[in-house]
Amino acid sequence: MNLHEYQGKELLSKFGVPIQTGFLAHTVEEAVDGYKKIQEKTGTDFAIVKAQIHAGGRGKGGGVKFSKNIDSLKENAEAILGMMLKTPQTPGGMEGSGKLVSKILIAEDVYLPTFESCKEFYVSILMDREKKQNVIIYSTEGGMDIEEVAEHTPEKVFKEYVHPHLGLQGFQTRKIAFNLGLSGQAFKNFTKFISNLYAAFIGSDASLFEINPCLITGNEDVIAVDSKVTIDDNSLYRHPDLEAMRDTQEEDPTEVEAKEAGLNFVKLDGTVGCMVNGAGLAMATMDIIKLSGGSPANFLDVGGTADAKRVETAFRIILKDKNVKAILVNIFGGIVRCDRVAQGILDAYKNMGADMNVPLIVRLQGTNAEIAKKMIDESGYTVKSAITLQEAADRVKEIA
Repeated sequence: MNLHEYQGKELLSKFGVPIQTGFLAHTVEEAVDGYKKIQEKTGTDFAIVKAQIHAGGRGKGGGVKFSKNIDSLKENAEAILGMMLKTPQTPGGMEGSGKLVSKILIAEDVYLPTFESCKEFYVSILMDREKKQNVIIYSTEGGMDIEEVAEHTPEKVFKEYVHPHLGLQGFQTRKIAFNLGLSGQAFKNFTKFISNLYAAFIGSDASLFEINPCLITGNEDVIAVDSKVTIDDNSLYRHPDLEAMRDTQEEDPTEVEAKEAGLNFVKLDGTVGCMVNGAGLAMATMDIIKLSGGSPANFLDVGGTADAKRVETAFRIILKDKNVKAILVNIFGGIVRCDRVAQGILDAYKNMGADMNVPLIVRLQGTNAEIAKKMIDESGYTVKSAITLQEAADRVKEIA
């Protein structure tokens, strides 16, 4: 689950990570109120207006603007609120439709008055699944796309692995600060910053923290100027406060519908829809489609049951994608018998009628697989059956 910048900063602040003063606004009037509060609290007339959407690169699309007084703040708030913001990470990229901006963050400009002596760094924390350890990735090249930095100047990207049982050690925080070329009070402040940031990562069951830029001011204060936070969905039962932050308006509506129906669904860019039971089988099914010359349109795991209602819901969700040209059902009948799954598929097919307007390939393997295949073959519907993976691959190849 992704958090907005303002939500991520609220989370960081609870763990003692320094952030800039800021207030959320849904209207120009609220933006002005937030600006006045910043003036009262910090004594500065400078503020930043930042669009709040689930996408990076907001500045590239005009979603981040600096304001030097209340008039420019009003102008910037009016320009950003209600715009369809296009960034490299919004659907379709800079050439796509963009995302509607319905809220903005009015934040203190912490760069002034020590702009010339400010330093920007990149810091992120995530899981390295190959090493089975969390890793802190950091660089002196803050404010830039880390992918470009890693490609063109890999020597400027550092990694510090954290043992899951030992946790982040003091010598590691000092090593990170040393590699960034820090000294004096900035060195001390940064080691504390990293310790608190890692504590926030662990304490929130996050899968990603990205602070870009992480700013060291001319006064040697360390501040998280931006935040990108992703929480592990599987941990949300432990964090009702974080789950309450979910903004379904920023998520794919089809994925939201699937989640409400208890289906594990991820939309992809291909043309062959997938319906399976089990994540491992889903990955194998997508591989089959690719090897057969096609491209998967989604990941959809119906779980351990596949009755008519659940199957019909899955079909309808898949078919919301107009790019889908065929659907491959790949079910292993272990807990549930294949013949029951086949009956569920046929009932769903009958209920959908003309809505089922693409070829359907069904592979059922496991208990009563032969009976299930016979049921499908004799149904009279335009459904192609398969038992082996190769048969399913051949059916997909015919369509792809």
